[in-house]
Amino acid sequence: MANKIRCSHILCSKLSKALLALERIREGEDFAKVAKELSECPSRKRGGDLGYFGRGVMVKPFEQAAFSLQVGEITKEPVKTGFGYHIIKRTA
Repeated sequence: MANKIRCSHILCSKLSKALLALERIREGEDFAKVAKELSECPSRKRGGDLGYFGRGVMVKPFEQAAFSLQVGEITKEPVKTGFGYHIIKRTA
C-alpha cells in the first residue's frame, strides 16, 4: 500500500453543488476545470490539486476514500466531512 498519494478534490458546502460537479465530470468535463469553477477550497486555483499526503494528514472520511481509489479514479459519490462534500480524484 502506498505511503503517500496525490489527490485533487472539489469541495462544496452543499450536496446539490457537489452532485452537479460530479455530473459534469461524468459527462466528460475536465476535473481541474470543474474544480476551478465550483470548488470552495483554496486549492481550486490549482485545479483542486492537494499534492502528496500520507495517512493521518486528512480527516478520516476523506483519507479512507482517497486511499481506496486507484490512480485516475474519482469517488462515485461525494464524501461528507466536517468541511463539506468532496469529490476526490487520485492522481498519483
